Amino acid sequence: MQNWKFALGSIMGHKMRSFLTMLGIIIGVASVSFVLALGNGFKVKMADTISKAQHDVQVYYVSSSGSTEDENEALASGQMPKGAPKVQEAWLETIVKNVDGISGYYITNTTTANVASTKKKVKQVTLTGVSQSYFKVRSLKILAGRRLEESDYTQLSRYTMIDRKLADKLFSSYDEALNQIVEIGGKQFRVVGVYKDPNEADTSYSMASGNAIFTNSMLASEFNLDEISAIYVHVPDVDKSLDSGRAAAKELTKLSGASSGKFKTYDLTEAIAQYKAQVSGISLFIGLIGATTLIVGGIGVMNIMLVSVTERTREIGLRKALGATRSNILMQFLIESVLLTLIGGTIGLLLARGIVGLLAKSEGLLAQLGRPSISFGTILISLFFSVLVGIVFGILPANKASKLDPIEALRYE
Repeated sequence: MQNWKFALGSIMGHKMRSFLTMLGIIIGVASVSFVLALGNGFKVKMADTISKAQHDVQVYYVSSSGSTEDENEALASGQMPKGAPKVQEAWLETIVKNVDGISGYYITNTTTANVASTKKKVKQVTLTGVSQSYFKVRSLKILAGRRLEESDYTQLSRYTMIDRKLADKLFSSYDEALNQIVEIGGKQFRVVGVYKDPNEADTSYSMASGNAIFTNSMLASEFNLDEISAIYVHVPDVDKSLDSGRAAAKELTKLSGASSGKFKTYDLTEAIAQYKAQVSGISLFIGLIGATTLIVGGIGVMNIMLVSVTERTREIGLRKALGATRSNILMQFLIESVLLTLIGGTIGLLLARGIVGLLAKSEGLLAQLGRPSISFGTILISLFFSVLVGIVFGILPANKASKLDPIEALRYE
């Protein structure tokens, strides 16, 4: 206990020097913790993105004569290529009944247009038409008003739901948006609801002007689109995602009678492998950064501790003359070194936590990298390596101090 008092007293007696000594550790731990927090956010975002894709499996059509580029374009565009069979919803309902692992489906069609209220205008808004089954599969958080209902589909109502990004740009509040007439692509629609887009965390959403949802039949009628452009089947169990998706595509090919092509699903196996490789690369990069910064900080601690031993030579000699053993002196300086790095590591963690808290408010960052977070594991790792650096780089000065001859030390000027 006495050694802890001596160590703490020495640190408090030289506050500025102690702070400057800790600065390397503070910066090192803060940078490592911050990068780890970004890495955690990225991993969660990627895992969530892959999970969504595994739950809602897109079924798309490819021609027998089409190339890989054509297939990739069909998948990315979310549009049925020319020559594709006109899919009927009755076929999809049959697939839900007959294919194991599939609990539902929904279809969409998509285009873009300018949207204007009485005061403001937003360019290139994404317009998405959805089937009624969409609302059974996808969970939309309604912020004001209501979602599209069965009567809107049967009566071809000129209603739309807008996401909160678009609502913020066009109106002063979500409630103000309700029942307002907006002009979309030169056509008038009434806003019946404001919702939180389920894809807000996606990178593509951060670049979008906003989204508006319609019945797919209304969007097709008003903007000259096919009622069915993209097809998704919902698989609750991700372990069955690949097999169930393939079975659905095979069944749809059979039901459609397609002869010049077939329906397919995207195999996420390669994407998952790439994701794991990215995470491994990030972890290695973080490890190298952490090792470098902490080693530099540790060298700084060792240098200052060696200076401290020289300055306190007479104090060491006096303590030894009064009965302090070599192990007492060794522990005193080792504890002082560990305290310096531990306090520095704690300050670094708090600094990283503050930066992460500020960045967590940035919607652009959240969309690109996910929500950064400092996990309990990150805290333990940071503090463990702070202590380890204190021990490794403090042992040399502590050993030097413990070996001093008390008589020679007392004579030191």
